[in-house]
Amino acid sequence: MGQQADGFRAGQSGLIVRVPEAEPLVRVWRDRLDPSARAGVPAHVTVLFPFLDASLIDQGVCAAIGEVLDRQCSFEARFDRCRRFPGVLYLAPQPDTHFRRLTEAIVERWPENPPFGGQFDDVVPHLTVAQGQDEAVTEKVEAALRTGLPVVAQVSMVDLLVHGGRRWDRRASFRLG
Repeated sequence: MGQQADGFRAGQSGLIVRVPEAEPLVRVWRDRLDPSARAGVPAHVTVLFPFLDASLIDQGVCAAIGEVLDRQCSFEARFDRCRRFPGVLYLAPQPDTHFRRLTEAIVERWPENPPFGGQFDDVVPHLTVAQGQDEAVTEKVEAALRTGLPVVAQVSMVDLLVHGGRRWDRRASFRLG
């Protein structure tokens, strides 16, 4: 199946850390300004995207994900500042080392699936709020977000999401050790 209007295709999968503590602050903006939110993805930090095609994800793969993540400790993440990539406004977790370790552990097990297809030298953990907006909109959103920071999150789970053609659905959740 070809690319969808949101840039994702059926069968794609990804691993994310949900950040429900951020939803009260970011939901209104993400619903309008982040295509992944409109496709069913909650506020999150990506662990690995793209992951395996959904047709390859079976009980064995899920068991292997669980084993890898069981060796990682749960942690607290503090989102206390806004940052930008070109065309993207995001909340930055401090420290970001725990998120980096999650990504590194999964990539070590599945090296054929580099983060974001290998297009970035350094994968920076982030919680996307807005994409593709002009500077005036981005500045307005950033100013509004700053009034609600910091957001403190307890991270103890990683979710496997699969794109069904229209929306992302949670296929499984894995507890950190």
